[in-house]
Amino acid sequence: MTVVNNFVKQALAGLRILLVLTVITGVLYPAAVWGVSRLPGLQSNAEAVDTTLVGVARDGDQWFHTRPSAATLPASGGSNKGERNADYDQVVAERRTAIAHREGVSEDRVPQDAVTASASGLDPHISREYAELQVPRVARATGRSAQAVHDLVAASAGGTFTETVNVTELNRALETAR
Repeated sequence: MTVVNNFVKQALAGLRILLVLTVITGVLYPAAVWGVSRLPGLQSNAEAVDTTLVGVARDGDQWFHTRPSAATLPASGGSNKGERNADYDQVVAERRTAIAHREGVSEDRVPQDAVTASASGLDPHISREYAELQVPRVARATGRSAQAVHDLVAASAGGTFTETVNVTELNRALETAR
């Protein structure tokens, strides 16, 4: 009889744990995530503020450009195409030609991060080399001296192993320096 009682007690304890965890992980947690996703974003003067943790692409010659994105909004994620994929090689070559034309340089001066997509499509960083390549265009479009724009790039550069520039921070600095 005690063996049966122990079995029943353990079975009931297991069922209680199953029900509690099902409610927590299947109902409460998803409801909490959904609720947080409905909170309004960070705003300043009733306008959305860019986070510096995510690369925010801005159109126009007056802005520094981020790396190309493999993501299709609103989702993020890269492609599975590798460097030996002919389609990928063609896309990279087209990007190199377009960026060389936009920046007014030869194709061999276009850095690798300017033509290869960020895996998540959300990377806010570019190489210092790519940022410096964009300085003359941004200076022309904003009416600033190239030295003033170069100084903004230098102030935004940093990194632990390689020197990178956070494009979102740089564009924000460019906007507030007007």
